[in-house]
Amino acid sequence: MFHEGRASDRASAASDAACVSAWRTASSDKTASMELSAMKRIDDEIDLREFYGKEPSERALKKVINRFDTHCRHFISLSPFLVVSSSSPDGHLDCSPRGDPPGFVQVLDDTMLLLPDRPGNNRLDTLSNLVANPEVALIFFLPGVNETLRVNGTAEVVEDHPALGDAAINGRAPKSGLIIHAREIYLHCAKALIRSKLWDPEVQIERKSFPTLGQMIADQAGGMDGEAQQASIETAYKEGLY
Repeated sequence: MFHEGRASDRASAASDAACVSAWRTASSDKTASMELSAMKRIDDEIDLREFYGKEPSERALKKVINRFDTHCRHFISLSPFLVVSSSSPDGHLDCSPRGDPPGFVQVLDDTMLLLPDRPGNNRLDTLSNLVANPEVALIFFLPGVNETLRVNGTAEVVEDHPALGDAAINGRAPKSGLIIHAREIYLHCAKALIRSKLWDPEVQIERKSFPTLGQMIADQAGGMDGEAQQASIETAYKEGLY
């Protein structure tokens, strides 16, 4: 009975702590909501320009090109990672990572890229957006390099382009790919990555300090077993990359 009482006390204390935490969160959310409603908003581009008080530099304007030159081609040939952004006609946005061995994005000509689509979660958010609204934006990263490369244009989903065969890994060609028709291409300065220290090993987070992805999703979704979900994820990492 003594041990049961201690367990009960601990449960009660945990419940009280949870209630206090929930109250603080609700109070903080309410305060933030009130502060947001009182903020002055800028909703006009003219006002926005006046607020910042500066025009873009000559370099910022002139750096935009419409063809993949030697520098862009070199950057893309070394890049193992990019982020692709898309939106549906009704405003649903998606920003999705893509990664493969360096050079996985093929430069087909001066204005066209091929981005292979690898097996994923079958949500098809990016592809669904692009078949309805072809506008697309990419940002390429190079590990250890703070500058990035941005590409804006349109995209189409293709299933039978000859270059898809060249994108095969472990004997598996991608099921489909994105043909990107570039409209604007430009190198982006290093400020954001310098500020974030993205490549600095001294600030890397120890992965074990975080719950597993399976556990976090189970907590968010409810009614799922975290260990079972993580086991399934690990299997997909081992067997379903290509």
